[in-house]
Amino acid sequence: MTKQQTEILYNETCPVCRMEITAYRKAAERIKAPLHFKTLDDAAAWGLTPEQAARRLHARQNGVMLSGLPAFQALWAELPRWRWLARLTALPLIRPATAALYDHIAAPLLYAAHKRRRRG
Repeated sequence: MTKQQTEILYNETCPVCRMEITAYRKAAERIKAPLHFKTLDDAAAWGLTPEQAARRLHARQNGVMLSGLPAFQALWAELPRWRWLARLTALPLIRPATAALYDHIAAPLLYAAHKRRRRG
């Protein structure tokens, strides 16, 4: 059985995103995880504009696009030291709270910082 490939689309211009993805990429390389990291330059191939892609983390697994917390969970599930976080954030009481924190606080703050950097 072959492992499914997971693609991660992230905003490489975001210092926080870049730092986090660098850590995930290093972990994936160590264990040869089937993770492939794409930047905003690849957004069109995902059916997104760069602005849409910059708003949140995206992932693709088996042709299915995931966004926000589900994208993080797909990424974490491929990394042994992070699997616990994928499982924890999938729990019924934790999932809605974690998704809300990302959707309504973290992602908007990171996107606002992205827009400020672009205005320069």
